[in-house]
Amino acid sequence: MSAGEDRGARMNDAMTDLLDRTARIAASAGRTDLVERLDVARIRVTDPRFRVVVVGQLGQGKSQFVNSLLDLAVCSVGDDETTAIPTVVQNADRTFAELVLAASSGPPLRVDVPLDQVDGLTPSSPLAAGRDVLRLEVNVPSPLLADGLVFVDTPGVGGHGNPHAAATLGLLPAADAVLMVSDASQEFTEPELAFLRQVTALCPAVACLVTKTDLYPHWRRIVDADREHLGRAGLDVPLLPISSLLRSHALRLDDASLHEESGFDALYDFLRTRVVDHASGGLRRTVSGDVHAVVEHLQLTLASELAALRDPEKGTVAVAELQRAKDTAEALQKKSARWQQTLADGVADLAADIDHDLRDRLRQVTREAEKAVDEGDPGREWDELGQWLADQVAQSVGDNFVWAHDRALWLAETVAEHFADAGRVELPQIDVAGLDGVLEPVAELGDLESGRIGLTQKVLVGMRGSYGGVLMFGLVTTLMGMALVNPVSIGAGVLLGTKAYRDDRDARVVKRRGDAKIAIRRFTDDVSFQVGKESKDRLRLVQRLLRDHFTAVAEQTLRSLADSLRAAQEAAGAEAGERARRTTEVQRQLEVLSALKEQSTQLFPVDVPEDEEVGA
Repeated sequence: MSAGEDRGARMNDAMTDLLDRTARIAASAGRTDLVERLDVARIRVTDPRFRVVVVGQLGQGKSQFVNSLLDLAVCSVGDDETTAIPTVVQNADRTFAELVLAASSGPPLRVDVPLDQVDGLTPSSPLAAGRDVLRLEVNVPSPLLADGLVFVDTPGVGGHGNPHAAATLGLLPAADAVLMVSDASQEFTEPELAFLRQVTALCPAVACLVTKTDLYPHWRRIVDADREHLGRAGLDVPLLPISSLLRSHALRLDDASLHEESGFDALYDFLRTRVVDHASGGLRRTVSGDVHAVVEHLQLTLASELAALRDPEKGTVAVAELQRAKDTAEALQKKSARWQQTLADGVADLAADIDHDLRDRLRQVTREAEKAVDEGDPGREWDELGQWLADQVAQSVGDNFVWAHDRALWLAETVAEHFADAGRVELPQIDVAGLDGVLEPVAELGDLESGRIGLTQKVLVGMRGSYGGVLMFGLVTTLMGMALVNPVSIGAGVLLGTKAYRDDRDARVVKRRGDAKIAIRRFTDDVSFQVGKESKDRLRLVQRLLRDHFTAVAEQTLRSLADSLRAAQEAAGAEAGERARRTTEVQRQLEVLSALKEQSTQLFPVDVPEDEEVGA
């Protein structure tokens, strides 16, 4: 075991011991609500999970990277979009895979997947039996995953009707780190930079992996250009050039030089310092805050009782103050409490604002697309226009998601202001997407006639237009003694045939423009409908999360004040001998609680500045 691993194990043991001792004291005081809060923190300490989400455009080598990192073939690889299902790779004692399916009611269903069928698994697999596929879980014994790392290989974003961008963004608020993959064949594209900007807004620990350096000798120029793009975009994100193929060869041949050339050492440093250490710091911060809050709840009761024991007259004043505080806490617990109204009004306003923002963004995209259609022939540029439209829609949906997430955090802070009298209130983690949200595929952009016609059809159109000209001018020239078909009538036929062909061509272009606009509007309407439904569902989960969290805060505060009031009243009426004995006992309990609080503040190493942890 390395020194870092040994230090981490000792820290986990210290946190577990601190939580256990605090829980025993809370249990002896009859505070089962506080014990439950500490139990949740203890589970996180004893079974830490650090989620690393791997994202990127189609065909950038995400799955090959995960396989090479773990030295295991657990993700589908190939030239096409092979990762069609979010794949969770985590540590286990034995190797097995499970397909997690949505159930009509109750917990999700789990179906065992043979390991030889993991490669190329799709949502339409017979194993799903027609149910919605939530994710694929691959459990493997791995030294890298034994530290608690969990890798999530996501489907590639981009493409017509691709729902993966919105679904992938939904995973990021709860992620401990995000690795965005882009190969060394070209510089960052505008859609990649837009997606990276959205990623950094949702997760602070982000790194860009420039893959396939073994295929492109000019990869260093690409990395330099990408670094300049990040600088102009104002994104402080590390760039890590890697080669999954060289990493696989290095492991197979046990070649240290190939391993160094693969660039995976820098990646390991990022995972160790910016993911595991940073997530561990966040876990210590959570444990420290939970212990500190529980101790304060317990101290409130004992301090009120001690004040009444030492001086019954002051105890009477303390009882009156506690009664007023208790009345305030009871008001917070009622359904008509102001925080409940603030939450309900905020959610209603947020739902309307999110829907309006999404519609406005999609309307702007539709207008730009229709303008491009009017300026040219959509039949000849339909593939390029469709790709541009898909990128713009994905960016609009992502920006809407990020904005909605920021507004949800703001709403949580606004509601927490109503609990200012109860002391510092921890905000809940807005993690409502997870891997169980099913986003239905969006219908693809419809096909459009290319406008290309064959030579035979062109001749027929021209002949149909020239027939009248030949006949009309031929009859006129017969009055002059000329034949029906003569140079004059033939020339008139050529002119009118050419005009008829051009009119037919223009009419076809106008029709294609109309069809293209209809297809664009139908596509954006379908996106608006599906994403709007997903946003409303997510917002309802946010409302329930905030409601349950602040209801628990109000109940804990009320319970602490009620216990404090009862203890102070009983102490004020106690006899002198009982008062002296109880005073000594309460002082001893307060000393123990003060020691626990002091230990909770020492969970953070003094050599790690706070701003460094946040910046990580």
